[in-house]
Amino acid sequence: MFLSTILYCGAVAILIGTIALLPRRTRHRAVWLILTGVASITIAIFYPASEQRVTSVATNLDKIMPRWQFDEHHEIQINATPERIYAAIRDVTPREIRLFQTLTTIRCLGRCKGESILNAPDAKPILEVATSSGFRILADDPPRELVIGTRVAPRTVAVMNFLVGNDGHVTTETRVFAQTERGARKFAVYWRIIRPGSGIIRRSWLEAIKRRAEAKP
Repeated sequence: MFLSTILYCGAVAILIGTIALLPRRTRHRAVWLILTGVASITIAIFYPASEQRVTSVATNLDKIMPRWQFDEHHEIQINATPERIYAAIRDVTPREIRLFQTLTTIRCLGRCKGESILNAPDAKPILEVATSSGFRILADDPPRELVIGTRVAPRTVAVMNFLVGNDGHVTTETRVFAQTERGARKFAVYWRIIRPGSGIIRRSWLEAIKRRAEAKP
């Protein structure tokens, strides 16, 4: 997320600098802003992705994806039984996930055709859409853990889980592993651009699960 912040701060600096080029009195400062922005974006895009490894296997996700270069982790506390939480994970729809349709529409830029997780019907369970359009269920261990995965680029795989604790503590984690250095470099650009929006979706997804699980039967 830190590199994504640098990238977007760089973009803002370029925008402000471009505007500041118009008045003559601010042109010198504008050039420095633009150069700083370009440098920030360059660093964010080309900074190498380091590989991480599981030190001890505790979840199905650890077994399936013990190595990765990119990851994202979010959590929430839900006042419901693990069974209700797990059912909510399976049943929650895009309509319930705040800003889901807005952010996925921006991410698609009009290129997404047909039903997919980036072009999902409002009322259909989001995991059902995912698993019918490229994702596979890799582990289904109710009411503890659900793991899905897909190939996001040649020799690059993304895996995501939902993990439910007995106390209602729920986490979701995404790990992406590129088998080649070239693949990791290419995916790093994409990841650092979409990471802020992805974080918003994941947090909203957990909040939707919480509302559904805690709702009165």
